[in-house]
Amino acid sequence: MAVYAHSPHADLPPPKSTVGVVGWLKKNLFSTPVNSALTIVALTFLCWTIPRLIEWALINADWLGTTREDCSREGACWVFVAVRIKQFLFGFYPGSEYWRVVLSFSLVGFLVAWLLIEKTPRKGFVAFLTIFVYPVIAYILFYGGAFGLPVVETHRWGGLMLTLILATIGMFCALPIGIILALGRRSSMPIAKSVSIVFIEFWRGVPLITVLFMSSVMLPIFIPEEVNIDKLLRAIIGIIFFESAYMAEVVRGGLQAIPRGQYEAAEALGLSYWKTMLFIILPQALKLVIPGIVNTFNALFMDTTLVLIIGLFDFLAVMQSAFADPKWLGFSVEGYVFVALIYWIACFSMSRYSQYLERKLHTGH
Repeated sequence: MAVYAHSPHADLPPPKSTVGVVGWLKKNLFSTPVNSALTIVALTFLCWTIPRLIEWALINADWLGTTREDCSREGACWVFVAVRIKQFLFGFYPGSEYWRVVLSFSLVGFLVAWLLIEKTPRKGFVAFLTIFVYPVIAYILFYGGAFGLPVVETHRWGGLMLTLILATIGMFCALPIGIILALGRRSSMPIAKSVSIVFIEFWRGVPLITVLFMSSVMLPIFIPEEVNIDKLLRAIIGIIFFESAYMAEVVRGGLQAIPRGQYEAAEALGLSYWKTMLFIILPQALKLVIPGIVNTFNALFMDTTLVLIIGLFDFLAVMQSAFADPKWLGFSVEGYVFVALIYWIACFSMSRYSQYLERKLHTGH
């Protein structure tokens, strides 16, 4: 019987239509006739709008000057933004004290960067400084009244500075309160569960604009006359309560996604309730709901514009007040584009970092 030996052949390369640029286009943009038609329509629209947008915003734009007479071209007048940039950033904060705001934000930026960079040492000590020491330093720098710093009342705070303060404090406080409320809602203790449910459903059922109005107008009615709560503090309390209710539901979704076997394994090891939550359940639950947490933070960052109803001038409100200046009438488009760009950069940055965290903490493989 004859035996034929076949030498192995090298694998044939994949078809050119499935790899490279052609393969990507075919898979993502032209996979079906409907997708192909939508791709053509979208490309046509982009080819028609993008050149005109670039021409208006960059090529034919005016960049340098101090008055509206310097805006003589047909494009955007970024002179308006340049002239008002300090007001947009700091609101009505005294110009001679801008360094205090810059120093405070630079300090928190340094601390956060230290915590986010993986190879930096002594993260526990830096976290302690960020959580417990920095807020005191920031308050002294912003408000003054100590170490020879003049007092700057909160009604003079505004612009992007105020937006960042409201959003940062709201995010920082809403997350731990939301976690506690989520645990309370899933608790087996009737009182803790009832209180958590009532709190969450009440604040989720009221619009934020109503919360801000109530915190500013109605809250002073229920406190003694000799007690004066700052308007900014009232707004911050309302924002924290409102966002913590939404954060609680996001965290509760993550808790419900954890298999029952994780709880049983912790009980088999003899772990207490809090050790089970802190070391086993919450790390897994929070990892699952990172997109929801960041989405809530993005919504909070944009919802800070509603504080205008109680007389606080955030970034958008300061921009709108500048439109009323007779010297700069007619440049609202440039202002809104600038505000939208700043908000987009902030929200996009948070979104990209959340995706990085998802990839870093993905341990299911």
